[in-house]
Amino acid sequence: MHLSQITPSLFASLGLSGASDQINCGESPSGCELLFLIDGLGANAVEKYASFIPTISSLIRHGAVRTTFPSTTATSLATLTTGVNPGTHGMLGYTVQVPRSGGRILNSLKWDERVDPAIWQPVPTLFERAMAAGINVTHVAAKRYEDTGFTRAVFRGANYRGANTHEDLIAETVHALSASPSFVYLYVNELDVAGHSDGVGSDKWLAALVSIDQLVANLIAKLPRKTRLWLTADHGMINVGEKIVIGQDNDLALDIATIAGEPRARHLYLAEGAPLSAHQEVASRWEEYLGDRATIYLRSQAIAAGLFGSEVSLDASDRMGDVIAIAHGELILIEAEREKQESSMVGHHGGATDIESFVPLLTATV
Repeated sequence: MHLSQITPSLFASLGLSGASDQINCGESPSGCELLFLIDGLGANAVEKYASFIPTISSLIRHGAVRTTFPSTTATSLATLTTGVNPGTHGMLGYTVQVPRSGGRILNSLKWDERVDPAIWQPVPTLFERAMAAGINVTHVAAKRYEDTGFTRAVFRGANYRGANTHEDLIAETVHALSASPSFVYLYVNELDVAGHSDGVGSDKWLAALVSIDQLVANLIAKLPRKTRLWLTADHGMINVGEKIVIGQDNDLALDIATIAGEPRARHLYLAEGAPLSAHQEVASRWEEYLGDRATIYLRSQAIAAGLFGSEVSLDASDRMGDVIAIAHGELILIEAEREKQESSMVGHHGGATDIESFVPLLTATV
């Protein structure tokens, strides 16, 4: 299964015209579907730390799901809510260069109000389509995300209900499911935050995991009868083992004008108008230095390989790095100007390993 198949299937179960049931979930038992996304909960972690999450572990395993590349929140959530791959929706990573902007970087999660979210991500969301068809769609998450550019790009169409505590998240979710047909998208990110700061398996990460499992238990106890719960994630996470600072004691920064992406998946941009031979020289330099510690693509090679999906729009191609570097193993590729911030994080994601790329899909009908 693929992340792009989940939401279309759930809306198909609610009778949305044009949506297909690609994961064989069948008709909704009561017309109430809840999709709970736990940021950073990889399929590997669900198995490895099962003893810490008795409620989550008791759910029915519908299967492991592959995320899109890069395995990062901005890209995965756009894929989840549009049902298409990054090459179509154009959300290609945590940060990318805005074309013809003089090297300006768009941070997808913090946004830039000079960029119109509806133009940057032009694909109608499944939330918009469902609301237009008379399905009640509610987005429940922290209040701080409500009017961000990212929310307007990726989650537009849903009724946003902000809640900052587990109790309030449950209350808003239960209230939103009181009508039928209804779909609720519920999101929490404390596991991802703990993984970045302290690492997967750390005391802080385990405490967050246990707390979320209790949230799931409390939620299930209060959901309306015959509500169907689906639990998934946007990516997994690895703990860093090796660090390389781009341009520090190496010539990896040579000829690169702008560095974007993240430490596990870098978009590298040369100066506008640089000849293809310069792109090839940069790619060769990175391949020679990193060897089997990374995979290096020219933009054309990434498109041909289907890295961002089988179809790539002109806008997506324009935003893609001239060279793309994907770290292997436990390596991170650090931007020198952000060395302190990126080096301080223990847990990382964005790469193409199975741990980063596979997430769970668990279900229960209460």
